[in-house]
Amino acid sequence: MKITYSIPREGAPVWMENLALLKDAPHPQQGYAFIDYILRPEITAKNSNYVGSPNGNKDATKLIDTQLRENPAQHPTKEVMDTLYPLETPPLRLERVRTRVWTRVKTGT
Repeated sequence: MKITYSIPREGAPVWMENLALLKDAPHPQQGYAFIDYILRPEITAKNSNYVGSPNGNKDATKLIDTQLRENPAQHPTKEVMDTLYPLETPPLRLERVRTRVWTRVKTGT
């Protein structure tokens, strides 16, 4: 089954990824070195091309594959970005329903 992503004109949740170290990480210097490496534009672009998703590194964006960079679902216009909103943590009962529905979508049942 192929699942694709599109943004409806009414808007959709926005998401972002973060790199962070735990407060009590045993080797913080190595963690920071890894984050510095991952954020290098050429490395970030390689990751984007491999997983097929956008990134937040402006210098890396010009290095990603044209097909990915020009995909409006991956790099929406400002007008579309203005319709996006952050998700709030749902009540546990609703989260369970959402998980069940998504599982049914993925399994086709």
